[in-house]
Amino acid sequence: MDNRRCHRNHHTMSQTAATFRACPTRLAVRALLMHDDRLLLVNAYPGGRSDLWCAPGGGVVPGTSLPANLIREVHEETGLTIAVGPPALINEFHDPATGFHQVDLFFRCTITAGALDPAWQDPEGVVTDRRLFSHADLGLGRIRFKPDSLAQAAWGEGLLYDPLERLVR
Repeated sequence: MDNRRCHRNHHTMSQTAATFRACPTRLAVRALLMHDDRLLLVNAYPGGRSDLWCAPGGGVVPGTSLPANLIREVHEETGLTIAVGPPALINEFHDPATGFHQVDLFFRCTITAGALDPAWQDPEGVVTDRRLFSHADLGLGRIRFKPDSLAQAAWGEGLLYDPLERLVR
């Protein structure tokens, strides 16, 4: 099925039901990367179209392990090399208007090589900015971020589950 159909907003009732069945849930991996008690987040909206920040990562390529996908995505978006640790958060979000549904698996990670470089260019041009944020930045609402449980997962312990949230831009 053409994935563009998964993101269209106008369907008849029978088309909507068929689209929901035909659109697979997207699986993505994300890194919780701490440096000096600050969390690395990225902005993936070219041209500053949104002020929403999220953990680096992206879609899983079938046939590739979750850690290998995450290592690739983090390097593309940040230029950093990482080691992938244990999972910290499972988060789901969806767009009821289009049927889009994504499950993000967040892993605790450590930087093994590289440094943040403002000149780094994401080869796909998706991530346009990357920054380190303090717990207070997230807790006091100084930035807009998703998922809602991001700070709890980054500065907490154990494995969390953040139930289905609506997609925001």
